[in-house]
Amino acid sequence: MSKTVFALCLLACLAIRSEAAQPNFVIIFTDDQGYADLSCFGGKHVGTPRIDQMADEGAKLTSFYVAAPVCTPSRAALMTGCYPKRIEMATGDNFPVLLAGDAKGLNPSELTIAEVLKSAGYKTGMFGKWHLGDQPEFLPTRQGFDEYFGLPYSHDIHPYHMQQKKYQFPPLPLLDGETVVEMDPDADYLTRRITKRAVEFIEKHKDEPFFLYIPHPIPHRPLHASPPFMQDVPKALKATLANESKNNTIDYRTRDKLLRQAIGEIDWSVGQILDALKEQGLDDNTIVIFTSDNGPSLPGKATPLSGKKGSTFEGGMREPTVIRWPGKIAAGGVNNKLMTTMDLLPTFAKLAGAQLPGDRVIDGKDIWPALSGDAESPHEVFFYFKGDTLEAVRSGDWKLHLAKSGSQAKASRGGRSALFNLETDIGEKKNLLGNHPDIVERLTAYATAFEKELQHNSRPAAFVENPQPLSK
Repeated sequence: MSKTVFALCLLACLAIRSEAAQPNFVIIFTDDQGYADLSCFGGKHVGTPRIDQMADEGAKLTSFYVAAPVCTPSRAALMTGCYPKRIEMATGDNFPVLLAGDAKGLNPSELTIAEVLKSAGYKTGMFGKWHLGDQPEFLPTRQGFDEYFGLPYSHDIHPYHMQQKKYQFPPLPLLDGETVVEMDPDADYLTRRITKRAVEFIEKHKDEPFFLYIPHPIPHRPLHASPPFMQDVPKALKATLANESKNNTIDYRTRDKLLRQAIGEIDWSVGQILDALKEQGLDDNTIVIFTSDNGPSLPGKATPLSGKKGSTFEGGMREPTVIRWPGKIAAGGVNNKLMTTMDLLPTFAKLAGAQLPGDRVIDGKDIWPALSGDAESPHEVFFYFKGDTLEAVRSGDWKLHLAKSGSQAKASRGGRSALFNLETDIGEKKNLLGNHPDIVERLTAYATAFEKELQHNSRPAAFVENPQPLSK
C-alpha cells in the first residue's frame, strides 16, 4: 500500500471516529415553569418522577439562568447565545413578546444553535413552540431546523384569550414545516403530539448525529393535559371545563387547578424521550438538558426564590434545570455554578467540533469544564434585563438591583437599589446595600461598562412589510 493510499485511509478512519464521537443534543424547554415546579427541586405540589430520575442519573443545575423573564427574548438568547438586547430581540414589535402577524422576528442573518450544529453534520429537529417570528422569513425552517412541528407563538395567542376583547387574536395555527395543517388545535393533546414527533425524529436519525429541540407550550396558561392525565381530576372541575365549548371560552382560572396534571404530562414526555434514546442505543452518547424559558405565572411556584415571570428577581430568571450524559456527567450531583442558556450554543459547538462565527460577539461561554469537572463558572458577571432595561447584575455571590425611576420603580419595590448575597440569602430578603460600598461600586461599574459595550456591538432584528397572521 502506497503512503498516499495509507494516508487517505487514515484520514477516512479518523473522520469516521470523529463523526462517531459527536454526541447528540436534546434540549427540553418548557414554558413558564418555576424553580419549585419539579419535585426534585422541592416542589410538593407536583410529581416529576422521570425528571427526578434524570437528576439522579445526571446533575441538578441550581444556578442556571435564562437571559430574560419572558418568552420571546429568552428564546432568542437560547438560539443565538446572545443577550436579547444585543440582537434587538428584548421585546416584540409593540408588546413585550411577539404576537400574531408581528412584523418583527429573529434576523435570518443570526446564526442559531441549529445552524452551527448543521455545519458540523447534524440533523436538526424542533417540535413545539417557536415564538421568534411567525412570518415565513422567520420560521424555524429558515433558521437551521430540518424538521419543525408546532406553534409559532404561545397557545394563549388565540381567539379565546382571557382578554379577548382587548386583543382579538386570530385563530391559532399549528405548523408542519412551513405549512399550516390545523387551526385552533386541541391544546389538550399538544404535549402528546409534540412528544410523538420528537420520538419519531430520534428513531429516524439514530444513525447520525442530531440536535433535538423540544420547547413545550405547557405549563404556560391556560393549562391543558390529555385525558390519561385527567383521571384524578374532580368531577366538578371536569364539569366546569365541559362548559367551555358551550360558552365559546377558555376557563383560565379553572384550568389553573390543572398544574399537577400538566407538569405530570411534561414529566411523562421526558420519560418518553429518555426511553427512546435508550431503545435506540443512544443513551451514552446523548446530552439531555431540561429547563424552562422563564419563571412561573400563576399557579406555578418559584420557592424559595423571590419573583416570578416578568421579574428580574431570581424567581423570574433562575430555572429548575437538570442535565444528563451517562459516563460524562457525574450521577446525582448538584452543581451551583453560574450558567445560562446562552452557554449551550458555544458548549455544544465545542463538543460537536463545530466552528463558532468569528464576525460577531457571542455572550455565551463554554461551560463544559464546569459541567464535567471542578472548573468554576466562566462568567465573571451576569446581567438581568427586563426588556431593554438592565435591572440587575450578579458577580459571584453578589447581586445588585439597580435603581429605577418612574413607572419602572412602581413595579420594583420602590425602585431603590438593593444588594443581596445569594449564597446566604437566595430569596433576596436582606438588603446589604449600605454594608458593602466597594461591592456596589464594582457591580455598578460592570453594568455601566456593559451598556456602553452594547451600544457598539449590537445587531438589528429583522422586519417585514405588511405582515399577515398565518392561516390555513
